[in-house]
Amino acid sequence: MYILRVAAFATVFLFAALGAVWAEDITLTSRDGSVEISGTLVGYDGEFYRVETEYGVLTVDGSGVICDGPACPNLSAYVAEFAISGTRTMGAVLLPALIEGFARRQGYALKREEMPGFGLAYTFYDDGGKRLSARITIRLTGSDEGFEDLLAQRADMVLSLREATAQERGMAQTAGLGDLNTPRQSRVVALDGLVPVVARENPVRRISMQQLADVYSGEITNWSALGGEDAPITLHMRDPGRGLGQAFIRQVFAQENPALSDAVIAHPTNDAMIDAVSDDPFGIGIASHSQRGFTQSLTLSGTCGFELAASPLTIKAEDYPLTVPMYLYLPARKLPRLAREFLSYLRSDAAQRVITRAGFVDLAPGEIALRDQGDRLANAIRAAGEEVGLSDLQRMITMFEGARRLSVTFRFDGGATGLNASSRSNVTLLARALASGGFDGRRLTFVGFSDGKGAAAVNQRLARERAQAVRTAVAEAAATFGAGEMDLNADAFGEALPMACDDSTWGRGVNRRVEVWIR
Repeated sequence: MYILRVAAFATVFLFAALGAVWAEDITLTSRDGSVEISGTLVGYDGEFYRVETEYGVLTVDGSGVICDGPACPNLSAYVAEFAISGTRTMGAVLLPALIEGFARRQGYALKREEMPGFGLAYTFYDDGGKRLSARITIRLTGSDEGFEDLLAQRADMVLSLREATAQERGMAQTAGLGDLNTPRQSRVVALDGLVPVVARENPVRRISMQQLADVYSGEITNWSALGGEDAPITLHMRDPGRGLGQAFIRQVFAQENPALSDAVIAHPTNDAMIDAVSDDPFGIGIASHSQRGFTQSLTLSGTCGFELAASPLTIKAEDYPLTVPMYLYLPARKLPRLAREFLSYLRSDAAQRVITRAGFVDLAPGEIALRDQGDRLANAIRAAGEEVGLSDLQRMITMFEGARRLSVTFRFDGGATGLNASSRSNVTLLARALASGGFDGRRLTFVGFSDGKGAAAVNQRLARERAQAVRTAVAEAAATFGAGEMDLNADAFGEALPMACDDSTWGRGVNRRVEVWIR
């Protein structure tokens, strides 16, 4: 149980120790003696050996072979071990809640230990708490460090608030870790949102994305420019190089390319930032939707009059532009059985309830009645014009009558029909729900929408192509999970139902989407 005893000064060596224990030669011989495999033991998960041979890494079923060599594991005393590394935003609250919920559901006794300067360690016991079954470590760092640990094979799972970069994906493939872009190796565990917050006595209640970028770049320095008092703005945020601070820079600044103001006060934790903003009548901060404390959230607005407020519903549908998907990345190798069971648990209804109780937004598909979407319909009427006429709106409302919108929404990279990482995860999410019979006897229509830039006819065609592409992807994925015939359809309304103004990159990105309507 050395993991639980590791001291702060030794944590830097922990992952190396977990991997190095296998670095000895073994020979696996089939029980009839006809096949023999020799090499270096890379890992053993209680069922399968992974052996580095002259032919590459081979995975061998342990039930069919006899192991000989100094590194052969004690099969009767096998303890599953796996390491998780990545952003503290996920690893400090969300993952512990899910691990503890999983242990309760599976009937394990669980011991948790804080590891100063490193993270957390969990030890699982079964047989009424008598037999050591598994050890899990969570290294609390950042998204960047999580991918570094995966590439160095010091971690089996990565917690990230961003997609893997092209360089990280290429390095993973070179290292034999597979394609991090595939649904099998990447998934969204939960959702959060970035919310501009101010002290409750501050009279400002809304801010545009452009104003938000201008405030944090130092272009706007006085509240009077935002409709507030004649007072200087104090800037607060999390560490811009990590977690939610890094997510804010990526989502707001990367699109407009300003530089972060030198006047920003960086705080080590969300709580510290919330406390600072609460006590500062002229401060503004960027908080997690799950942890806003006693501050006042600002609604995001646009020059065309549209407004989007953060809520579990707008975040779940990813209509809110500062939604933060919380990713889990895996290598293309067989993980211990307990790890695989944990991954299955993450998709369960029980896990979704744990996610909600932990303060984050779950992924369980919800249904939204048409009567609860008045703001969206008002936006559609406001944006109607020469290219979107009354007949278009009437056809859309006729189709929506008696139907409900699912909270699962699909969005795209740029102007193409390729889904972004979060939406690729949504394909699997919806396909599993279909395969489980959750929508038996009902009709699902995938409805495409576009931004308003360019010719309406072109946008309508592209919106329909996207809807058909998503429908096909979901149907194919559902078939792999054993779903039978499904009533899945595709339609499109192009520019007819904008979610945000088209005067910014983020607004156009929010508008390019495929919704799912069910009746």
